[in-house]
Amino acid sequence: MNTAELFLWILDNLNYWVVTLFMAIESSFIPFPSEVVVPPAAWKAMDPDSGMSFVLVVVFATIGADLGALINYYLAKWLGRPIIYKFADSRIGHMCLIDRAAVEKAEAFFREHGATSTFFGRLVPAVRQLISIPAGLSGMHVGKFLLYTTLGAGVWNTVLAMIGLGIYKYTNLKTTKDVYEQALQYSHEIGYVLLALAALVVAFLAYKGLKKTK
Repeated sequence: MNTAELFLWILDNLNYWVVTLFMAIESSFIPFPSEVVVPPAAWKAMDPDSGMSFVLVVVFATIGADLGALINYYLAKWLGRPIIYKFADSRIGHMCLIDRAAVEKAEAFFREHGATSTFFGRLVPAVRQLISIPAGLSGMHVGKFLLYTTLGAGVWNTVLAMIGLGIYKYTNLKTTKDVYEQALQYSHEIGYVLLALAALVVAFLAYKGLKKTK
């Protein structure tokens, strides 16, 4: 089964288990677009006869994202930096769209934003899947890691689900494949807007904190 056939199978068989499984894959080191799962599932859930709930699509997508993130976190924690970078330099790593530069970018993002990077990183394309690696390498407390990951993944999955809802309400698209292709056009741009808004909120809170200490 090639990638196109896999995508079509997912789009034709969307349910909570499929959403959870493939969002776990998307959140791990295996490259997979979340847009092929959440927006079409949310779009499908808007049909009263689908047997699915819009809210539960977001919940199960977030559970899947947490599972995938934990895989990366524990692999990084147990294997350590030398093996992680050796994997990033390998052919298999490159097949997974992971290379040294990508891991270094994720580590730099983690150093810059600290523990909250596991929240903000979930909103950044190309960092989203890898932000768990520096968290594991640094030995970040798993409870804090899971909290920020759940919040970040929840925000991102809600955004994707809202795209699916919007497509259902405001377009005449009739198939999950069309929904996926439409969602793909907007998701990255929305992710960067969310990140910019989050950065503004953090800057404002930091400014308020500094004023109080003076």
